[in-house]
Amino acid sequence: METVVLIILLLVSLSFILKLTFHRPAGVAVLSLLTMAFTVFMTESASSQSKTRIADWLSQPELMLDTSVILTIDVAFQICFCILMASRLSGTLRGLQSILLEITLWIPGLLLFPTLYSMLVAIIFSMPGADFDTIGWISGAAVMTATPVLAYGLKFILPETDLRLELIFLINLLIATLGIVATVNGRTAATGTNNVEWQALAAIFAIIISGLCAGWI
Repeated sequence: METVVLIILLLVSLSFILKLTFHRPAGVAVLSLLTMAFTVFMTESASSQSKTRIADWLSQPELMLDTSVILTIDVAFQICFCILMASRLSGTLRGLQSILLEITLWIPGLLLFPTLYSMLVAIIFSMPGADFDTIGWISGAAVMTATPVLAYGLKFILPETDLRLELIFLINLLIATLGIVATVNGRTAATGTNNVEWQALAAIFAIIISGLCAGWI
C-alpha cells in the first residue's frame, strides 16, 4: 500500500513539473515560491507526525475513500487543462475556454501539497535531533530552487509542446488508475480460491488470440 502511495506522489510531482513548462518565467517563480511557503509553513505540523500514525492513516478505508475523491477532482482538472491546451495549440480555443485554460493552468494540483508534506515528514524522520525550523527552511529553499531547474530541464529535454502535453495526460490517467488501487486497499468482493478455472482461462486466451488475428488482418 505504501508503495502505491509513493508511486502516486512521484507521478504527481512529475505532472506538476511538466505543467510548469507551459508557464512563463513569472508563473514558474510564483508557483516555486508557493511550494517554499507551504513547506516552511507546514514544518511544525510535519514534526509532530510519526510513522505509526501515518501507517494507521494508510490502513483506514474511509480515509482512502476520501482521498480518492480529491485525487479524482485533481485528475479532472489536469485532464481539462490538457484538452484546453490542445485546443489552443490547434487554434480552436474560443471565448470562455481561454479563461478556463488560464484557471486550470494556475492550479498546481491538489495532490501537490500532500506530496510536499510527505516529503517534509520523510526528511524530518531521516534527520533525528536536527532543528525542525532549520530543516523546514532548508527544505523549502531546496524545493524552490529545484522546481524551476527541473521545469526548464524537462523543457530542454522535451522541446515538443504536444509531447509534454500528452505526457501530462497519460500520467494523470495512470494516477487515476493507481487511485483506484489505493482505494481498494487490499479489499475485494471476490473470495480467493486455489482452483484454476480452465474454461475461463481458455476463454481469455481465445479472446486475446482473436484480437491479435483481427489486428493483424
